[in-house]
Amino acid sequence: MASGVDVMERVEAPAGSDGRPRRRWLVPLLLVLGWLLGVVWRMWLARHIALPIAHTDEDSYLNTARALAGGPGGFSSENVALRRVGYPMLISPAFLGERDFTESYQLVRLINAMVNAALLPLAYLLGRRLLNLGRPAALLAAAVAATLPATAFYATVAMIDTLMAPLVVAWLLAVHRLLRQPGPRAAATVGALVGAFHLLHSRGVVIVAVHVGLVLLLLVRRRVDRRTAVAAMLPVVALALLNEAVIRLLGDKVYLLGNNPGGGTLRAVASGAGLVNLGAAVGTQLWYLVVITFGTAGVAWAAAVRELRRPRGGDASRWTMGVALVTSVGVAAGASVILAGVTEKAPDAIYGRYVQMLAPFWLLVGLGVLLTAEYRTVLRRAAVAVAVLVVGGGMIAARLAYAESSGHLLRYGGFSAPDLMALTGGWREMRPVVGSLVGIGALVLLVAAVRVPRLRLPVLGALVVVNILTMQVIEQRLVRTMVARTAPTPALADLAVRPGERVWASSGVNYIYRFNLSHQVTWADVRWFDETPPATAEVVLVAWKPGTPGDWHGERYGFVRLGGNPTQQWAAWRRR
Repeated sequence: MASGVDVMERVEAPAGSDGRPRRRWLVPLLLVLGWLLGVVWRMWLARHIALPIAHTDEDSYLNTARALAGGPGGFSSENVALRRVGYPMLISPAFLGERDFTESYQLVRLINAMVNAALLPLAYLLGRRLLNLGRPAALLAAAVAATLPATAFYATVAMIDTLMAPLVVAWLLAVHRLLRQPGPRAAATVGALVGAFHLLHSRGVVIVAVHVGLVLLLLVRRRVDRRTAVAAMLPVVALALLNEAVIRLLGDKVYLLGNNPGGGTLRAVASGAGLVNLGAAVGTQLWYLVVITFGTAGVAWAAAVRELRRPRGGDASRWTMGVALVTSVGVAAGASVILAGVTEKAPDAIYGRYVQMLAPFWLLVGLGVLLTAEYRTVLRRAAVAVAVLVVGGGMIAARLAYAESSGHLLRYGGFSAPDLMALTGGWREMRPVVGSLVGIGALVLLVAAVRVPRLRLPVLGALVVVNILTMQVIEQRLVRTMVARTAPTPALADLAVRPGERVWASSGVNYIYRFNLSHQVTWADVRWFDETPPATAEVVLVAWKPGTPGDWHGERYGFVRLGGNPTQQWAAWRRR
């Protein structure tokens, strides 16, 4: 039995068995072309975005990246405990040299697209090595994973999530290799990828914990020796130290606005009601993964649990699936605990951003089961997925109804789950029943298609088309709306604000316009004031609300108005 989960042995024809030589160059060529096409597609999706739309996350990363490139600093919404500098380090080259912000921002998206599109070759390798898929099926399954909106969407903005899905697949591939061929080199590779998670985001804490547990278990069971265990841990420690060193190097160029997690986080989950809310949040995120993967994540989980109980694919597959399962629950739970501690805002109806990085992996595993397992096995695994969708959809609908009847508001926004919005048409409210029906319908079609071998590859191609169309809907309905709502007009350059001028911004300006105006001041860190501008200010960005008490009158401070936008309620003034 080859390594895999619920799969049958695959026997490929030997080279030249059909009278033609095997074209070894064809698959690498297709992967390179697919990666290039993926980069172009992602850049095309971002063509309307000239300024950040995901505040304050984008602002924090961009300000830090600019400071790392030697430019002025700025604020970050992070806190001391969860601060990470890996993503700003990656995109900091975009801020080298004399460029205006839009050029640097476009370079950031290019870096994003290049890394994010690398999911295609990584997914192909996973399909071949872990799931035992043939080349055509592995290529098409990889294309489905690489075009998932849960992954591709974040390549269009300056957010760390653009890196996470490729990193998850690379890490689990490396784990599988370590389990099959233990040694210091394989262990160091796994450790470096785990360290990268820690360097990138607080989600890396869960990955590090899983990694430490895996290494200790392998050591106790004598699957690895001490030298290999040390090789697995050293890169994690080194990258954690690198994070701290870069933070110290930045000093106070980047100032933090976030509060450290405290007692409020524990109090939010330490009661019976808190535990119920935590369980509901975790369940909602897992249900979401099943919906956006067309039900295949549920199929994959059923197969993975079966593999843990009665391994058929070998120890390497068993342990890899165990690692993936623990990570999925851990990330969902960790995110829910952290968000529960944010008591100044209403709780989320769903916040799928943290678990989205796991969607391509579970999609691939689920497709592997559907394409290679015996049909009775496929039906059993699909039944589990349907049960998850039915129970999950009912639970979420009940939670939303209870919250509404109690007069509580559950947040639901564009970055909570954009793909779920597009698939269910739920642009203003979450529609869990529709989501469950979408997942069930898609899974039924997949199960029916794999019954007919000649339909298997076409149905994978159809999923790619569905993903592309979903992204098009997201781009038109969500992204363009956000761009229109967040782009200040006119630009500061059109108001003759000149490089070198000392610019301050009033806290009376809506924070979205204030931040996007500040990004255009590439030569300095734009600080904030309340009512009276500091004596050093040469240009100020203030509220323009004609006929209201909030309108700022610059004449009394010796300023003359350059222009602005009363509809967006901001103006630029220069000192006489």
